[in-house]
Amino acid sequence: VVGFLNSGSSDRFAPMVGAFLQGLKETGYVEGQNVAIEYRWADGQYDHLPTLVGDLVRKRVSVIAATSTPANLVAKSLTTSIPIVFTTGGDPVQLGLVASLSRPGGNVTGVTQMTGEVAPKRVELAHELVPQATVFGMLINPKNPLAAFVERDSQAAALKLGIRLNVLGVSSDAELEEAFASFRQSGAGALVIGTDAFFNNRLEQLAALALRNSVPAVYEYHQFVAAGG
Repeated sequence: VVGFLNSGSSDRFAPMVGAFLQGLKETGYVEGQNVAIEYRWADGQYDHLPTLVGDLVRKRVSVIAATSTPANLVAKSLTTSIPIVFTTGGDPVQLGLVASLSRPGGNVTGVTQMTGEVAPKRVELAHELVPQATVFGMLINPKNPLAAFVERDSQAAALKLGIRLNVLGVSSDAELEEAFASFRQSGAGALVIGTDAFFNNRLEQLAALALRNSVPAVYEYHQFVAAGG
């Protein structure tokens, strides 16, 4: 039995679940035949993660696939015996997931996309696209432990470029509307969307807000553009 844990929603993460199932199949495990998968989705409500992990621990799953940064940090904090395989957008050493890349230690291992580390590159790209702008906006979710590193590194990039980066924390739909209003008032020439399941679950909403406010935006995944961004 495999526990599959994610901070987002099943519909947005469906392509990745398909890839996960394909990977299992290639190693001889087929869902419904010789492996069962217990799916747990937080739907962007990170405070639900401890309950979801606790349920998987009580079910004594053989391994937990924790497929987002908030999910794998909570999983690590709640079990030292069940193996955890993570995916994260940040540096797993910096986040405290593993002791080192060569020797992760404990019951945790996995892979990183390093999407957090390329956040400053998105700031640079926005500057190249709108070179006349001196003010830029950035959205992060303060509930995601990765957000602090993204903000720090992005502000450092903005400082080198000689631009002002207004970073706003957003973790609800109401705050999202307010953030775009704030960016409009500050005259932000472009917007950078941070790395987080909350934003990934709101592709169409973010695209619509960017269009309505006539602000160019740089996103994490191509799905944002496919949704109209």
